Amino acid sequence: MHAKTMVVDDQFASVGSANLDYRSFKLNFEVNAFLYDQKLAGELAELFKNDELKSQLVTVELFEQQSGWLRFKQSFSRLLSPVL
Repeated sequence: MHAKTMVVDDQFASVGSANLDYRSFKLNFEVNAFLYDQKLAGELAELFKNDELKSQLVTVELFEQQSGWLRFKQSFSRLLSPVL
């Protein structure tokens, strides 16, 4: 699992595996570190911007172009999501 980074007001950052939801914090035992360092927050914000430049917008059309096999795997995985 990849760590997620969130920078708030260029003052502090959150780095970790948790999404900001109940499931991540209570069921999956995920954790984030909150870093109160303006310089580090700036560096992490820059890394995020670089990642964003390499990202691709996910659209309905993109999903419609997926193969039947990939759609099946995604649907099947959704059945397992309550226990993952």
